[in-house]
Amino acid sequence: MEPTADIALIGLAVMGQNLILNMNDHGYTVVAYNRTVAKVDEFLNDAAKGRSTIIGAHSIEAVAGLLKRPRKIMLMVKAGQAVDDFIELLLPHLEAGDLIIDGGNSHFPDTIRRTKYLESKGLLYVGTGVSGGEEGARFGPSMMPGGSPQAWPLVKGIFQAIAAKTRDGAPCCDWMGEDGAGHYVKMVHNGIEYGDMQLICEAYQVLKEGLGMSNEEMHGVFAEWNKGELDSYLVAITRDILAYKDEQGEYVVDKILDTAGQKGTGKWTSVNSLDLGMPLTLIGEAVYARCLSAMKDARVEASKILNGPKFQFRGDRQAFVEDIRQALLASKIVSYAQGFMMLREAAKEYHWNLNYGGIALVWREGCIIRSAFLGKIKEAFVRNPNLSNLLLDPYFCEVIARCQASWRRVVAKTVEAGVAAPAFTTALAFYDGYRSARLPANLLQAQRDYFGAHTYERVDRPRGQFFHTNWTGKGGTVSAGTYTV
Repeated sequence: MEPTADIALIGLAVMGQNLILNMNDHGYTVVAYNRTVAKVDEFLNDAAKGRSTIIGAHSIEAVAGLLKRPRKIMLMVKAGQAVDDFIELLLPHLEAGDLIIDGGNSHFPDTIRRTKYLESKGLLYVGTGVSGGEEGARFGPSMMPGGSPQAWPLVKGIFQAIAAKTRDGAPCCDWMGEDGAGHYVKMVHNGIEYGDMQLICEAYQVLKEGLGMSNEEMHGVFAEWNKGELDSYLVAITRDILAYKDEQGEYVVDKILDTAGQKGTGKWTSVNSLDLGMPLTLIGEAVYARCLSAMKDARVEASKILNGPKFQFRGDRQAFVEDIRQALLASKIVSYAQGFMMLREAAKEYHWNLNYGGIALVWREGCIIRSAFLGKIKEAFVRNPNLSNLLLDPYFCEVIARCQASWRRVVAKTVEAGVAAPAFTTALAFYDGYRSARLPANLLQAQRDYFGAHTYERVDRPRGQFFHTNWTGKGGTVSAGTYTV
């Protein structure tokens, strides 16, 4: 049979099937394959029924034989060993210039390794983040491809056709950079997503526990918030969740056990932030909040023993709701500022040429963190492509200044009420630390030098000169080597 297919997709779970249908809607002939081949026939006889330009394959050899050259094969399989296994299965059937695409949530070091491996064999490799869930995959995801630069022209047309579009028609898909850049950007996206979700949950908790609001009242609050500066997918779905009732007329959210799951991308972001020395405090707290939520039995027992304040709100409830809105907005700005700080440092560390305004545009629609807010981030990087921190952009600087009093009132009130709000609190602490010309690290360095002769720099000497003090008169003048982890 003459090869007629434009691209193949391996892995017929929900995301894979919907991406195939999306590609097919845009005029591309797609080969569908799954290791459990019965799923191929199920897909063809169900969701893809009547689509003659979706072609089922029952072997890797058949997949390769159906594709136009250079072949383009996209994997939508579980991250980790499954990706490596499929690469090895595909290699005997491919030739120089063919392209393998990993659309799963792979860890970026694996994508760096795989890109080098396949390029050494004359093949091309792309690791692309895909965000937006089932609906996004079907009707327009946010896509973050990176890998072999020669591969981008081969997939640009397909990817930008199926991606979400902004209101002015710009595709939410662009080239992120070499080797692991695409999966790295997706990892940071997911880290910001963790932070965003935790902040919204804390706002919900303050409204519920601090103000004693009902689900109906909170639904109205989030509906109103979604009309303004906080307009976003996550605020919108929170609005809908708070109003959703089951067949008995009871709120479903109240029946859900308060233990959160996670798949690892938030943890990867936090671990890598430590590797890079970047203070992603808000995302870290969001990850730890999920870990604490998982300690359900321990928390229930602790609640019987450990006491907190008896709190009853007194004051203007409506004014405090507005305070919470502004605290949420300011904290979100910190979350994104930290994420883009990390992207900038990663670009230096891994030698990537990241386009920060382009990344904000890619996240503008289709993905889980999509919001009107991201348009302002893109504008900030258009104004100043070398912007070192979003907090220094005039627009975001003005918003923080406007929100700051409310932000502080909310954090203070959560402490007074005994309502845990780690993301709100750490966001404010980061802001206060970042704006401080002087921090107490001088004392910390003195402590390190006292017990370990770790040396310190002086304010009255040039940077890079290190000194040691014999604090006790017994330690001598020998100092430890200077290094930074």
